[in-house]
Amino acid sequence: MPVIVEADSASIAPLLGQMPTGSHSVASIDRMHAWLDQHADEYVVVLGPGVGLATALECAEDLRIKRPTVSVVLVREHFDTDVLARSMHAGVRDVVVAGNDDKALTRAVERAHQLYQALRGPGGVRQLGRVVTVFSPKGGVGKTTSSVNLALALTDRGARKVCLVDLDLAFGDVAITMQLFPTHSIEQAVGSEDSVDLAMLEGLLTRHEDSLTVLAAPAHPDVRERITPLLISRILRALRDGFDYIVVDTSPSFDDATLTALDETDECVIVATLDVPTLKNVKVALETMDMLSIARGHRHLLLNRADDEVGISVEKVESILGMPVSSQVATAVDIAASTNSGTPIVSHKPHHAASQAYFHLASAVTGEPVVAPGSAAHAGAPEPTRSRGLFRRGRNS
Repeated sequence: MPVIVEADSASIAPLLGQMPTGSHSVASIDRMHAWLDQHADEYVVVLGPGVGLATALECAEDLRIKRPTVSVVLVREHFDTDVLARSMHAGVRDVVVAGNDDKALTRAVERAHQLYQALRGPGGVRQLGRVVTVFSPKGGVGKTTSSVNLALALTDRGARKVCLVDLDLAFGDVAITMQLFPTHSIEQAVGSEDSVDLAMLEGLLTRHEDSLTVLAAPAHPDVRERITPLLISRILRALRDGFDYIVVDTSPSFDDATLTALDETDECVIVATLDVPTLKNVKVALETMDMLSIARGHRHLLLNRADDEVGISVEKVESILGMPVSSQVATAVDIAASTNSGTPIVSHKPHHAASQAYFHLASAVTGEPVVAPGSAAHAGAPEPTRSRGLFRRGRNS
């Protein structure tokens, strides 16, 4: 997950628009080093135009010695041969002129990844899964139902390995929504911060019949105090090694567990309903995420219970929140009936309008077509691939 160092918020979005899915931004060199300490598989650092030249060259020189597999790409408003020569001597891999070529940074990061692969050798670079966090600052908006159906849609008929993690640690409902009765949950990982790995986690997962596995929330709310942010972070990173997508259902607040998940996220789905209090809370949440540089350019707005009769149009929502709607699910008794029967709508009625909305959302998250089995679109589609293009981006990128 490439990282950009840039303090100027106005410069961050254009840079992230040229970066791979999951790229993050930090405001200082110190925070970059903290990021690298937690991400041993990082391959490139982009130093934005807001980083002073002397600081940038010192950083590049330091990384050249201490982290030779991490390339440094320097972005400048303009540069001359003297700056270029000093940059190369310091170990900068590429110098890019901001705004001169929309693809220049993309190509520089691609070259950095190719070099990383060559340095690590055959099989040395892992294909890591992507974390999709489903969040809403307001309870009762259908977040868990959306998480479950999105996770099922992402399995794409078993072509992808998907794990659904319930991080609503006090009142998680993923297991009961899917009528699963797990013998283990995230509770059994408490105290294992230093030993978390995929093999250990596989013993805590519960398998659903639709090629989906679930890491359930604790059975009792008092356990949440013992589940540390470090444990959550290491669980999500370990799951990346074994799954194509990790869908995280969160609590309706910026608690420690949710903030940790959002810090690890590659794609964020924000769930909203068409009522003024929810839209107000979502607006504040988006502003908070902007301040924290969470999932910039990788957010997807899902409108749930999106009925025309309530008097708030989709266009009005997009204007209020300043982001496009990725998908919308209308109120339907079939959704509740499917949930109550333990067979979510995507599995029970894949051709239902709500199911189609979740498949559409899955397409936005993956950047690939995801269609209902047996549909006309699916009939003419090629067999799905497990490959995840490094530079494939979602529709809201």
